[in-house]
Amino acid sequence: MAQAAAVALMGLMAQVSWAVNDLPGGPGVRQLDLPNPVTKIAAEQQSLHYLLLYICGAIFIAVFGVMFYSIYAHRKSKGHKAADFHESTTVEIVWTVIPFLIVIGMALPATKVVVAMKDTTNADITVKATGYQWKWGYDYLKGEGEGVQFISTLDASQRALSDSGTPQGDNYLLKVDNPLVVPVDKKIRIITTANDVIHSFMVPAFGIKQDAIPGFVRDTWFRAEKTGDFYGQCAELCGKEHAYMPIHVKVLSAEDYTKWVAERQKELAAKADDPSKVWTQSDLLARGEKVYNANCAACHQANGKGAGAVKPIDGSPKVLSEDKSVQIQVMLNGQNNIMPAWKQLSDTEIAAVITYTKNHWSNKTGQTVQPSEVLAARK
Repeated sequence: MAQAAAVALMGLMAQVSWAVNDLPGGPGVRQLDLPNPVTKIAAEQQSLHYLLLYICGAIFIAVFGVMFYSIYAHRKSKGHKAADFHESTTVEIVWTVIPFLIVIGMALPATKVVVAMKDTTNADITVKATGYQWKWGYDYLKGEGEGVQFISTLDASQRALSDSGTPQGDNYLLKVDNPLVVPVDKKIRIITTANDVIHSFMVPAFGIKQDAIPGFVRDTWFRAEKTGDFYGQCAELCGKEHAYMPIHVKVLSAEDYTKWVAERQKELAAKADDPSKVWTQSDLLARGEKVYNANCAACHQANGKGAGAVKPIDGSPKVLSEDKSVQIQVMLNGQNNIMPAWKQLSDTEIAAVITYTKNHWSNKTGQTVQPSEVLAARK
């Protein structure tokens, strides 16, 4: 019986285990130290970490060394008697001055690093990172790429692996559909805020971590010194999908970044739909399917059935309602602290995805929502 149980356990472990390698720019296997620094700030943080570790280690050895030596060398069995005195000005001065000097020696380099971390002036590029449950929105506000904006969410294939219980790949739960792209050797200012709850923008290799708080703006910065892919995650518990909110930063050469910006601007120009345009239902359905798969399928599933606290769209009374404004308001404002607001989508995208859900699966309402109706609901 015991052998059978052991064999069954080994078979189960074989199913749930997979070979994992270090992920360049991300976590390493059995990593103990800080990640390899890619920015000067991260390198200074690592140096500061070592310095404080050495100082604290020396204090530990000195204090406990003296203590254990005193206990051993002055024990009662050797005939030693405790000294009888109440105060010593010299001792008091020594144990005040030495810790003060130690604290100053630790505070000065730490202050230098903290001040440098907060200096977001003279940035070459400014990007606003907005936290949503559970994805990131990036808006390029200043510098090369100004006007580019997109949503970055966990790649659908990664979510499928998680749902099926078959994790695999070195970048498991870190792969996104649209990474944040920046040029190398340029100062990048990141302005953080949030749409719903508190999130936190953290990329360990850059030495940055900044909370994203609804109704407030915070900022941080980095200057990547080499190209490559670097990974982080939301570092603030933000709800049940917290584990599915990765950050992927792709650092390109100046030439490649310029090419990427040009491609993105062409895509945005193509998507800059006129909200007054009247679409055919077939065109809205085709557009809506893409919007749904990119933004909605992660929670509501491809079959529209939802899961757990996420309500199904297939057969939903709000989707089937003859009053189209009901679903428009849900898309614009969210509901139940579970369904997030999707105001960041364009009027055409919202109209398309509503039309798609109203006429897909068992939902056969025949209704069509035009972008002008969404635009009117925003006002």
